[in-house]
Amino acid sequence: MTVSHHLKHFHELPIHEFAPDDTRHRPAAGEVAWRLALEYDAKHGFEELWRSFLQSVDPAGVRALVIGPWWQGGYSPVRVAVEAMAAAADRLPALEAVFLGDVTFDECEISWLEMGDVTPLLTAFPRLASLTVRGSMDLCLLPVRHDRLTSLCFESGGLPATVVRAVAGSELPALERLELWLGVDEYGGDTTLDDLAPFLDGSRLPRLRHLGLQNSEFQDEIAAALAHAPVVARLESLSLSMGVLSDEGAAALLEGQPLTHLRALDLHHHYLTEEMGQRLRQALPGVDLDLTEAEDAGEDDEDRYVAVAE
Repeated sequence: MTVSHHLKHFHELPIHEFAPDDTRHRPAAGEVAWRLALEYDAKHGFEELWRSFLQSVDPAGVRALVIGPWWQGGYSPVRVAVEAMAAAADRLPALEAVFLGDVTFDECEISWLEMGDVTPLLTAFPRLASLTVRGSMDLCLLPVRHDRLTSLCFESGGLPATVVRAVAGSELPALERLELWLGVDEYGGDTTLDDLAPFLDGSRLPRLRHLGLQNSEFQDEIAAALAHAPVVARLESLSLSMGVLSDEGAAALLEGQPLTHLRALDLHHHYLTEEMGQRLRQALPGVDLDLTEAEDAGEDDEDRYVAVAE
């Protein structure tokens, strides 16, 4: 799996690409999610694009921002975009959602995206409800308190453990949805099961309703831990997709606490046998169960791969 398409909707809004020179069909500020991106041969940098956006669109009405390629020429850190948005926070009082890194593989592989500290997006925007960050090279997050954030997602081919620990160490009382693409060690994914423990024991994130611990090389171990994790009882949906889940992990789920209360269980991109898939279907008849993208289990565990790495 590669990220091959740009977003078409975000925060329940259609995407509208901001073009400084195109004023013919410009929608009202709050009717769309505004996408800002540089072409590979752009003559001006992100700072100029951002200034033009603030001058051309009423920033007070903007509800959602989607940031595509921010570099001019060679790849560069996302700091330029994060700092520009944070500096204009007082002009964006209605901002509810940010997607940082709407970039396809032909623009830049997910693990080549040069990131940095994304904490300012949370500290500068106390009304933010949704934050998605794609990319992990040099990614940094500091523990924060944020009272409005309901959705937090990190998409990566290798999520640093420091970021996972920062999420676990944050005060996020309103968070309902958490999604972590853990990835592989080769691309910085050094998270361990111990780092995930704060999300499993039910002591954190009191309003959590969806948990995604995905794209992992130790997906079976995560499944076994979740089989007895207190947090599961209050979830509405769970995702263990995109990783190397095998019959061992699925059996642990079935032998653990009941999962019939879940609305959805996403296991797509897996290494389950057809027999195990059938066991899951029989055990969870009322659950929306995603078993698509079945990979060949084979005999050698070393041949198994996560959906998103490089």
